[in-house]
Amino acid sequence: MTAEPLVTASLPSNLDRDRLPHHVAVIMDGNGRWAQRRSLPRIMGHRRGVDTLKKLLRTCNDWGIGALTAYAFSTENWGRPHTEVDFLMTLFERVLRQELAEMDAEGVRIQFVGHLESLPVSLQTEIDRAVQQTRDNPGIRFTVATNYGGRQEIVQACQAIATQVQLGKLAPEDIDENLFSRHLYTAGSTDPDLLIRTSGEMRISNFLLWQLAYAELYVTDTLWPDFDLAEFQQALSDYQQRHRRFGKL
Repeated sequence: MTAEPLVTASLPSNLDRDRLPHHVAVIMDGNGRWAQRRSLPRIMGHRRGVDTLKKLLRTCNDWGIGALTAYAFSTENWGRPHTEVDFLMTLFERVLRQELAEMDAEGVRIQFVGHLESLPVSLQTEIDRAVQQTRDNPGIRFTVATNYGGRQEIVQACQAIATQVQLGKLAPEDIDENLFSRHLYTAGSTDPDLLIRTSGEMRISNFLLWQLAYAELYVTDTLWPDFDLAEFQQALSDYQQRHRRFGKL
């Protein structure tokens, strides 16, 4: 069965525009299983997963959702077979090169977070080009977490702050949540309101550990390549029925 295209310009009538999340984060899980269930190589699942992400990005942009953050490659993913890792690096680079002009024309502002220095140099070059070319665009902020680990991010923030204290540029009592947030990869971005995870796994897998403190969670058994318009609408509808208290009554 072919999934319904995840693109429509108009907001569905069952959704309240004033109650849409400003920032959606997604853990795109299940690409490999999607391929294996069809007796296909795992790389075919990753290719299909890219198509799903492109459609989701365009839908968010069309509907006025201000930010989308996608977990593309974790620090732990280096432990996968070399052939799969090499394919993913090549896929990221090719997609950036092929899709940049269209995303730029649609006003998308692209950024990457993670330990980018460990990525292939050619991929780093494409990342730098995409970020610079779209930095002033007025549309959705599209953040791709690549070679990203939440614990690593927090440790690096602590090291940077500790260095400033050691140098006498910062007093310990000056450290608060706002200052800490400014030392994260995501500095300058709002925290996600909604986290969507596909494939039914009930964990956040070292993703945005600080930023997801008060995010609403939506987990679906649907594998990422099959995540379609109906599923996204359901996630947003579910989100709009939540009462977000942020620890208060």
